[in-house]
Amino acid sequence: MNFILSKLSDFLALLYPITCAGCNQLLFRNESVICTFCKHDLPKTNFHNDINNDVCKLFWGRVNIECATSFFFFNKKGKVQNMIHGLKYHSNQDLGTTLGKLFGYELKKSEHFKSIDVVIPVPLHKKKMAKRGYNQSEVIAVGISEAMEIPHNINTLIRVGDGETQTNKSKYDRWTNIENAFFITDNLTLKGKHVLLVDDVVTTGSTLTSCAEKLLEIEGTKVSVATLACA
Repeated sequence: MNFILSKLSDFLALLYPITCAGCNQLLFRNESVICTFCKHDLPKTNFHNDINNDVCKLFWGRVNIECATSFFFFNKKGKVQNMIHGLKYHSNQDLGTTLGKLFGYELKKSEHFKSIDVVIPVPLHKKKMAKRGYNQSEVIAVGISEAMEIPHNINTLIRVGDGETQTNKSKYDRWTNIENAFFITDNLTLKGKHVLLVDDVVTTGSTLTSCAEKLLEIEGTKVSVATLACA
């Protein structure tokens, strides 16, 4: 039976070849979503080991976060862009979970992220959620949560703004677009917790700043930030 299933799997692979989300090369039988080469070749920042990294500096003087990091550097037309687009625009949710787990394993080893109590994704507005069918930041957060063995929460921080895209907006327009866009549904759930706020890509940090400010209104709450990539 195992032999038959193996041959069937090989046959289906010929009809519907599965390629790596990073380099688009065919995956070997023991590989899933991302090939072994890409896992080792992707441009990792290692910012989780440096509390004064460039992502942290985005928030200096704006909001009082504990620490911030990104897993990868985002380069146009590079492998990371391929993966982000696959996750965000082509419904490749398995990719988001896989990358989230890889990220979570790294964060779990970092001294700066050992006190995290709960993982919270940057929320989508309900209109955009209905159109896309899922929140890419939530998919990443689920992977991080599983790897770090801590819970994730998608119900306490919600988006109430109109959900306009931040893409191609200036720094000022990004800020005004998300001002007062977020709402806390239950202060007690996160009281005294260290929250890891998760998003796919950080550019100016405006959205994450707005989210962090809202979370920090809760008594005793601390916030750290983790994004899959930094542009």
